[in-house]
Amino acid sequence: MTQNQLILDHLKAGHILTQMDALKIAGCFRLAARIFELRAQGHNIETIPVHLDNGKYIASYKLKEKK
Repeated sequence: MTQNQLILDHLKAGHILTQMDALKIAGCFRLAARIFELRAQGHNIETIPVHLDNGKYIASYKLKEKK
């Protein structure tokens, strides 16, 4: 199974995905690139900023629900 498919399956299951999650579930070091490709395929993926305790932000992603 490809990294894109593993990531998409995780998102379709209703989970939020961070870079660390992508590394664990798909061995993916370039999550933003995979999200870009999935969006180009027509998947409606939302970026959610996550505030860390050290004052920095990271991106997390979730699949937007269809209306």
